Amino acid sequence: MPNFYPFDCAQITKKQKSIKRELLNDGTKRIEKKIAILGGSTTNGIADLLELFLLWQGIKPEFYQSEYNQYWQDAMFGRELREFEPDFIFIHTSNRNIAEYPHMSMKSEEVEGLLKSQTEHFRVMWDKLREDIGCPIIQNNMEMPFWRLLGNKDCADIHGRVSFVTRINQSFYEYAQSHDNFFIHDINYLSASLGLEQWSNPLYWNMYKYALAVPLIPEFAFSLSKIFASLLGKNKKVLALDLDNTLWGGVVGDDGVEGIAVGQEVPMGQAYCEFQEYLKAQKQLGILLTVCSKNDRENAIAGLNHPDGVLKPEDFTLIKANWEPKSLNIEQTARELNLLPESIVFVDDNPAEREIVKGALSCEAPPMESIEGYIRTLDKGGYFEVTNFSEDDLKRGEMYKQNAERAQMQSAFADYGDYLDSLEMKAEIGDFSPINLARITQLTNKSNQFNLTTKRFTPAEMEQVYQSPDYIRLCGRLEDKFGDNGIVSVVIGKKRDSVLDIELWLMSCRVLKRDMELAMLDTLAEKAAERGIEVLRGHYYPTAKNNMVKNLYGDFGFERISEDCEGNTLWELNIGDYQRKNRHIKVN
Repeated sequence: MPNFYPFDCAQITKKQKSIKRELLNDGTKRIEKKIAILGGSTTNGIADLLELFLLWQGIKPEFYQSEYNQYWQDAMFGRELREFEPDFIFIHTSNRNIAEYPHMSMKSEEVEGLLKSQTEHFRVMWDKLREDIGCPIIQNNMEMPFWRLLGNKDCADIHGRVSFVTRINQSFYEYAQSHDNFFIHDINYLSASLGLEQWSNPLYWNMYKYALAVPLIPEFAFSLSKIFASLLGKNKKVLALDLDNTLWGGVVGDDGVEGIAVGQEVPMGQAYCEFQEYLKAQKQLGILLTVCSKNDRENAIAGLNHPDGVLKPEDFTLIKANWEPKSLNIEQTARELNLLPESIVFVDDNPAEREIVKGALSCEAPPMESIEGYIRTLDKGGYFEVTNFSEDDLKRGEMYKQNAERAQMQSAFADYGDYLDSLEMKAEIGDFSPINLARITQLTNKSNQFNLTTKRFTPAEMEQVYQSPDYIRLCGRLEDKFGDNGIVSVVIGKKRDSVLDIELWLMSCRVLKRDMELAMLDTLAEKAAERGIEVLRGHYYPTAKNNMVKNLYGDFGFERISEDCEGNTLWELNIGDYQRKNRHIKVN
């Protein structure tokens, strides 16, 4: 299996069939999703490579493709598209699909009218798809034209093609900003990054009607796949960072703090300083920074306190600086954060260390060849692609630090119940509200360990659940004397006569073993009784990640009704004489 970033486009294209076979036979249980591709140009090669990258990221797609350049007709009138019932729609258009550009003889009002007609062509289509199908839409913006009639003035003059494309793109962005479940695939940036002349090579349009050069399709498909992966909760959450020759030049234990290269005094130091600035910016997305370094802790802390460094010890959620194997330190980091190793990206300049970690754990360890390329490697790897962003993401680093303080305080108590009482926990548990739907949807796609069915929801699907009277929905927020953990638990049950089928039960691992699951069960039983429910029916579907909740319903007092050969179990609880179980959380 080749590296998927950075990768050799020619190798990926040449070996795509064998790579696909290898992926399909690796035993991974993948999320199955239907994706409709509506193309303004040829899309077959794009679908083939997109499938490859999605399989690699744990997603098994089924594709619908429109006929050549029938994207608009399919969107507006296509019966087969609607019968396909896609989970996602991708609209693959480019500047080749601009029907008319301004002419030099046009007055400004004529140019404005032309711009309006071009943008309305797309807006009408998006609105129709939202109304008829309601699934997330991913839309290419447009790359710059590969020739300019006015030369450099083309970007500023209202008649210029560059100006016209720029304004069309801006209208796309305004739609994305004002409409949920609408996402831009930024081929304008991608084509510039890869080289517009190479991207727009007319040979591939004239010969095959591909809107981009065929050799670049793997880069295109990889970029697109990261949006799907992000929407389905496949993002990474943690950076585990080496120190020597990764965050600074040199070895702090040998060279001393004064001898390491970081800061503005030398060119190499500037490069490391810029890399630290990039890493610190990731914290704005809620990405956790951790240290994984073979070092004496004192030397590591001294290096991080370098007066010209950007990152300081307080920027890190955990610091593992010792002489243990790095794979062991990363495994412990994952355990202490209640995350899986696959949530971690390991950044180390040493290829041997990277290979050891990749061989022992399922975390990413991209090749970091030289400091000048560190930012490019992480940025283009798309590990932290953002599609939805919530207030809780902004606070995530602080929440994990507060968890460390809770763990430290726990060691002072002989009785665990006394420890829980000392936290002074308060929970708000109730129905969903419009303001928290984005966070709830995000949780359903990111929570893997405490997740009994691992059912995933797109924003549109969650909106349907929210609007339906057939469901009992609960979301729980937990706070204590250390701070607010935010929304940490979600339960969705569908009413079927006197039975409530629990289709989703998940909880953030940040609050494990704090009785929040019991508080949620108490409230669920109460709300179900109010709706005339007599029996709660729970489902457990095993995955490689959720074994920790295999017996959760049994611990709750449910009776196991059945189990199949794959380990799927069905549980029931009669709530006629239900007794409250939560003892340590005050529920509002």
